Amino acid sequence: MSKEIKPKRRDFLFTATYTIGAVGLGAAIWPLVDQMNPDASVKALSTTEVDVSNVEPGKTITVLWRGKPIFIRHRSESEISSASSVSVDELPHKESDESRVQNPKWLVVVGVCSHLGCVPLGQKIGDSKGEYGGWFCPCHGSHYDTSGRIRQGPAPENLKVPEYTFLDELLIRIG
Repeated sequence: MSKEIKPKRRDFLFTATYTIGAVGLGAAIWPLVDQMNPDASVKALSTTEVDVSNVEPGKTITVLWRGKPIFIRHRSESEISSASSVSVDELPHKESDESRVQNPKWLVVVGVCSHLGCVPLGQKIGDSKGEYGGWFCPCHGSHYDTSGRIRQGPAPENLKVPEYTFLDELLIRIG
């Protein structure tokens, strides 16, 4: 003897009521969740485009992206060869030059020292570029090479490489 369980009208009404209540609750909560997303002005600041057509080989410019300085260096042939000839084994934070650049002529790094967040020197004419021709952080003596890699000093990591793409040969989008 098997008893067949038949759905009752009351079960259907309960299920329908719960479903309509859940949809209504979701519709009421969605505007509260959606308002936490960044607005259009914040999204516009998440990327920046930089025209590097006026940057001569051996020179560096600084642009701001998300409130941080970005160093863009047009590397000379000698800077490229010296950066790529360094053995990765002798670096404190092991990264090859090829893994840090998309185009060997252009180096794009966040200009913030990984030790205490200072902005290293080496951007202006007359600035100390350190012992390796890149950047020098005078606060505690960190020296970076022309690939933005830490070579000497207390900084634990290389200068960060932000997400960037080349829109064409002389236009870079950061972010």
